[in-house]
Amino acid sequence: MSPQSGFTAEVYQNPYLAAGAETVDAVITVTAGEGGAAPAPAGTPSAAEAIMIDCSGSMGYPRSRMTEAIKATGVAVDTLRDGVLFAVIAGRSRAEQVYPSSGMVAASADTRAAAKRAIAGLTPSGGTAMGSWLALANRLFAQVPAQVKHGIMLTDGRNQHETPEALRQVLAECEGRFSCDCRGVGEDWAASELRTIASALLGSADGLEEPAELPAAFRAMTEQAMGKSVADVKLRLWTPAGSTIRFVKQVFPQVEELTGRRVAVSDRIGEYPTGAWGAESRDYHVSVQVPPGTLGEERLAARVSLVSDDSVIAQSLVLARWTEDDALSTQINDRVAHYTGQAELAEVIQQGLEAREAGDDATATAKLGRAVQLADESGHEQTAKLLRRVVDVEDAATGTVRLRRDASSLDAELTNVRSTKTIRVKRS
Repeated sequence: MSPQSGFTAEVYQNPYLAAGAETVDAVITVTAGEGGAAPAPAGTPSAAEAIMIDCSGSMGYPRSRMTEAIKATGVAVDTLRDGVLFAVIAGRSRAEQVYPSSGMVAASADTRAAAKRAIAGLTPSGGTAMGSWLALANRLFAQVPAQVKHGIMLTDGRNQHETPEALRQVLAECEGRFSCDCRGVGEDWAASELRTIASALLGSADGLEEPAELPAAFRAMTEQAMGKSVADVKLRLWTPAGSTIRFVKQVFPQVEELTGRRVAVSDRIGEYPTGAWGAESRDYHVSVQVPPGTLGEERLAARVSLVSDDSVIAQSLVLARWTEDDALSTQINDRVAHYTGQAELAEVIQQGLEAREAGDDATATAKLGRAVQLADESGHEQTAKLLRRVVDVEDAATGTVRLRRDASSLDAELTNVRSTKTIRVKRS
């Protein structure tokens, strides 16, 4: 723990293992308080924002979609702090910079007014190639020294005018350079595409039911971005000789698989990206495989550190203790159990919706039924409500459901895109 940094890391686990047991699970709660950031060097802008607006032809149907998108972009521009660098990008089959004409400009009364005049002239035409939008944002961010770089991307459609491989290549180039929150509007966007982009760029993905929701959504995303003050924080895990990391996941506020994103510092030390932080709290599930110990032995399974600019800003320990007391070794920490269920909930929702789209009703019913059961057990009321948009629930406790034939594509995509959102364990 390092209170002076503004960050703390708390470990929740049951350290007791039965004879011969090799797996240690822990949930790490990381909390960043107000004022934890180091001040920016003199002359360095604290943040930069790129707003990417879908201006493809479909944004004109209905007309309110483009009207509200223009209004929402203006709201985002007005929400920027003075001095924050920004740019607005129109997304079609290729990206076009709307304001300023090149580079990024500092937010002020004059530049906000000029930006809104330029935005007001946007018209829908052409197709959708999201990779080109992100690539332009990446080039703009590369030109500025801001501490926190953030993008907002709005789309009403699928990425039809570039290949999945092209998008993956762009995401690989953007990864670690800026974060991005993605939003879908209308009924033709794909949850899987938004989640892929948000996951790679350590942002959020969601959908909106009505264009009128856009201004509030853009204000919320911009305000949250303006609240970020510490960029590029990494979760560093050290394990002793003979131990290995089984997996690392962010489990709150949403499930995010981090295992494959390990960057080796040494054979026994790896770092995992967590992105930029404001005043907030997140949970991470760390699972470690350790060599079996002798009864009564206590061993360090892992050292967990939060690192910013190569400085350790918080630290905690994950322990293992072997015991012959079954009452101790069979207990499962409530947070570990809760988040194990939440990760399964996200997985079965996505699997069930994929099966539904493929016409495999039996698999879809089984997976979505299990999702209803898990949502009921964990008290995840929002997810339970979403699931009722795609299934009729006969018995939530047993997961007995029937697929709804009247469910729309929007119902399915909203359920899918929000599947990774989690809740914290309820205290009795």
